[in-house]
Amino acid sequence: MSDLQARFDQAQTDVKQLSERPSNMTLLRLYALFKQGSEGDAHGDKPGMTDFVGRYKFEAWEALKGTTRDAAMESYIALVEELRSGATN
Repeated sequence: MSDLQARFDQAQTDVKQLSERPSNMTLLRLYALFKQGSEGDAHGDKPGMTDFVGRYKFEAWEALKGTTRDAAMESYIALVEELRSGATN
């Protein structure tokens, strides 16, 4: 396992132990970065108009199209570190 993958895995654990729940926009960013880092570009059908949450999540992930998996992992790790330090919400 690469160092980046190990740090990404640790960030996944750390994000579940945050003392405060991040804002909805930050949660969307975390979701999109996680999906891009673990699966690459968005794929599959876009959720329908009545599935608001699913649609927002898919669109956030889709907006990262072309971002490399490594870059997404690095951004995810950095965002989790910011949240842990209280720098953002």
